[in-house]
This record gives sequence, structure tokens and C-alpha cells, in this order.
Amino acid sequence: MDERVREHAEVLVDWSARVDPGEHVVVSVAEDAHDLGVAVAEALGERGATVTTLYGSDEVSRAYLKGAEAGAEGGTPDFDEDSAVDLAIFEAADVYLRLGGGRNTAATADVDRETRQAYTRARKGVREARMDTDWVSTVHPTRSLAQQAGMAHEEYEDFVYDAILRDWEALAEEMAHMKEVLDDGDEVRIVTERADAPDTDLRMSIAGRTAVNSAASVAYDSHNLPSGEVFTAPYDAEGEVLFDVPMTIESTRVRNVRLVFEGGEVVDFAAEAGEDALASVLETDPGASRLGELGIGMNRGIDRFTDSILFDEKMGDTVHLALGRAYDACLPDGESGNESAVHVDMISDVSAESTMSVDGEVVQRDGTFRWEDGFEG
Repeated sequence: MDERVREHAEVLVDWSARVDPGEHVVVSVAEDAHDLGVAVAEALGERGATVTTLYGSDEVSRAYLKGAEAGAEGGTPDFDEDSAVDLAIFEAADVYLRLGGGRNTAATADVDRETRQAYTRARKGVREARMDTDWVSTVHPTRSLAQQAGMAHEEYEDFVYDAILRDWEALAEEMAHMKEVLDDGDEVRIVTERADAPDTDLRMSIAGRTAVNSAASVAYDSHNLPSGEVFTAPYDAEGEVLFDVPMTIESTRVRNVRLVFEGGEVVDFAAEAGEDALASVLETDPGASRLGELGIGMNRGIDRFTDSILFDEKMGDTVHLALGRAYDACLPDGESGNESAVHVDMISDVSAESTMSVDGEVVQRDGTFRWEDGFEG
């Protein structure tokens, strides 16, 4: 086994999930993430945790959903809400670790979108129970992900471990600057002016919100490995935004998404490719047409786009916005943010001809933060 797999497992268990002896840990292992699953199980055993292992297969999920479609005889399947078995598993868990890395990144591409929406809505309670744990999501560098990224497998392994095996304490200290700016701010404005693409000019309220220094650890209210972003929960969005980084949504390639917001809600949208998938997301429920997250990528160990939201949204020189659910960590006690069964991130490249301002003061210009060398005020 590549020694970096064991290092990955140790970072996940010790830094990210902060697993303590006696905790009940649910580990979901994707089809081709076996080696990482073995390393994680060993690390959890050494720390005295109790482990329950699940098989996280997109191909199995597809088979179930296609079977449900066949059973519905042309109609939309009627799924029972919140499986009692799944609820019991996650309500009893202290920690949930998702080890991604399937065989086919488009395994569910031929599942009807109404079926996906119905299944997503039916599992809302299970999803909430899972998110009430100390959960962390990561991926093993599989051949399918390398292929999706357009990279040789060995090259992709190096890319993944450069992003994951970081000095997370040092990065957390750097990202604290951005968190402080957002915590003290009332309004964020993002502007891009490019000759070859539609302009972006979007304003969002962030008053009263708490930004998360997402340093790949539950101790920072961070739940992805790798991470390296600072995010908050915006509201009352006004304006237009272009997401020019290609991504996969509902197993569909989506490119050059344009959203128009009025009164905090999407009132118009378009996409150069994958518009039906975007429409499916927006139709999920009322909250799916509002923003749940503004995230600012700060992980300089990620140096290219790979069509994986786990990596692409953390890349320096990017910002991302998510339609749907807002994270509780960003909200005042007792306040509910945007609620939805979905949380779908979309990314903008801000490395050139762009500014991000907070309360009128430029914080980032052309991908460079004001505390970094090379910033031009």
C-alpha cells in the first residue's frame, strides 16, 4: 500500500474527524476506495473507536432507482420517507466518514430527474441525522476520478495528496484573515469584467452571519478533506453571476451557468451545457432557488480544475456559491437559514479581471488577497 494512503487515513481520523476512544464511527466506502477504507479501519481500531462499515456505491444506487422506476410503471416512484434503519444508524453515530471513489462518475446519469428529486426529498431526515454527526467527506484517488480530471492515474495521485497532506494549522492561520473580514462585514460584492464572457455583478448580505474557517477539521466546523476555503451563508442576493468552471451536476456535465437574482431568489437562468440538470436542481423545492453558501477558495495546493467539487471549490483564485441548504455553523443561535433538500455548488474563476469587495473595500483582486504579495489595491 502506498504510504500516502496511510497518511491520508491518519489526517482524516486525527485532524479532520478528531475521533476519540469509544466513539461510534460509520464509514461509507465507495467501490474503488478499498485501500483507503482498510487504512481508515486500522487507524480507528488503534484509537479504540467502534466501526460500522457501509458500501457507498453509485452503481448500486442506480440499480435501486432504476428498479423503482420500473416498479412505478412509468410514473415517479413513491419512496418511503426516512428509512428507520438508516435513521437508527446515523442517530446512534458520533462520526460519519465518507470515502468517495467510485468506478463511474456518471453512474446515475440515466436515472430520471423526477426520480432523483423524489428520492432526495424522501431522505431529508436521514441526511439531517447524518449531518448532526461529526461528518467528514474525502476521496481516494481512483482511476475513474483521474479519467474525469483528464490526468494519468499516477499524476492524479500526486495531485490529490498535494491537496490533502498539507500543513493544516498554517493554512488555518492564513484563512483566519478572510474569516475576520467576513465576520465584520455586511455586504459582499463580486464583479468580473471580461471581453470573452458575460459580466458578473452580484451583491449579497452577510450581516449577522459567522464565517467558517474551513481547515479540514470538525474543530473548525469544516467537513471536507481536502478543504481550504472560508465560507458563510449569504442572503438577499441581487444581480447576475457567471459560473465559468465546468462541473458535473446530477451526473450531467454543466458549463457556463448564468444566474440572475432578485430579492434573493433566482429569477432567470441559463447554461451553455447541462441546462436541464440545472433546472432539475432549481425545481427541487423553494429553497433550491436561493443561496445557501458563499465560499472563497484558499488552498494553493490545488493548482488545476478536475471536475470534482471537493477539490475545485477549494482552489485559490476561485469563489463558489451554493444553491440550497445553508449550514447551521454560519447562522446565529436559534435562527434558520435557507432550507432545502439540496446543496449544489457552482464555481467562478476570479484569477483575472475581477474584484471581491466587502463593504466597499477590495479584499481580493485578480485572485490575490490584500495580505498577499502582489496585491494591487
